[in-house]
Amino acid sequence: MFKIITIEREYGSGAAAIAQKLAHRLNWSLWDQSLTQEIADLANVDCSCVERHNERLDSRLYRLGKVFWRGSYERAIPLDVNATFDADCMVDMVGKIIEKIAREGNAVIVGRGAPYFLRGRSDTLHVFLYAPREEKIRRLLSAGQSESEANELVDTIDRERIAYVKHYFNADWPTRSLYHLMMNTSLGDENVIATILDTMRRLQSQGNPSFTEIRGVR
Repeated sequence: MFKIITIEREYGSGAAAIAQKLAHRLNWSLWDQSLTQEIADLANVDCSCVERHNERLDSRLYRLGKVFWRGSYERAIPLDVNATFDADCMVDMVGKIIEKIAREGNAVIVGRGAPYFLRGRSDTLHVFLYAPREEKIRRLLSAGQSESEANELVDTIDRERIAYVKHYFNADWPTRSLYHLMMNTSLGDENVIATILDTMRRLQSQGNPSFTEIRGVR
């Protein structure tokens, strides 16, 4: 039986609102912004620091500097915790928190590499949400973004996610074979939610096929 749903998404596809409605419909916990707070509490850093590293790589200059710092006597100098929290720390903590969430069950998890961390679990339904560019821009404008901001975010955020998944999971983004269901959200939120719930019920009635072997994912 499914007890976790992961929602991976293109930026601007409306996945946050859909995941919230889905969790409410199931009476499950939602891990989206609350996951950011959980990471910040665990790392003892500000939420803004966590957001800066959310599903993105550190700059190449930072990564080169980190290699140098690891071999330098200067690493003995105390550093501000917000300055030392980086993408590597983020991924390590996210993995541990997501595994804990999965053990507890009855949860909808948005992004943060959850489909990759939980790829071997037969009790997890993996969903990918996408939308045409005009639909993503429309949703972002209705959420209060300016047209220039919306276009820039649509152009950049998913590129960062592609690099993040390639670096940390050695996989393409999206890894299509990982998902039970991929949906175009221009169909409307209620249609998307109904399809997810129907798919979950149908797979459970068929014995819940396992996706334990995913080509191209380590």
